[in-house]
Amino acid sequence: MNSPPITTHRFGFDRRKRLRTREDFARVYQARIVKRAGPLRVYGKPNDCGYGRLGLSVSARVGNAVTRNKVKRMLRESFRLLQHDLPNGYDWIVVVSRHEPLELADYQRLLMSATQQLERQWNRAGS
Repeated sequence: MNSPPITTHRFGFDRRKRLRTREDFARVYQARIVKRAGPLRVYGKPNDCGYGRLGLSVSARVGNAVTRNKVKRMLRESFRLLQHDLPNGYDWIVVVSRHEPLELADYQRLLMSATQQLERQWNRAGS
């Protein structure tokens, strides 16, 4: 009988991994480093935490409350599953444009692509 593989990563998404305050959001927006990936605009800025934090901005233009909440759930789950693969030590804000909700794998692909591009841009700016 095969046992499940042992993983050393924790995939939680607790309060410390969320951008919550207006100041947190303002700090990331003021850096003005943004990448588009499909219906997502992802802003990123290095932080001093040593781990990634996520903030979401989903306006009423995206759809009704059910649609907005579905999109937010999918994006939080994408971040939760990818947090160990995403560049470490960044604050991310995902701004969502109007679109039909995608599959989880599509959101993961878009988030991974945008965050890697942002990290490259920060590395170029820092050197």
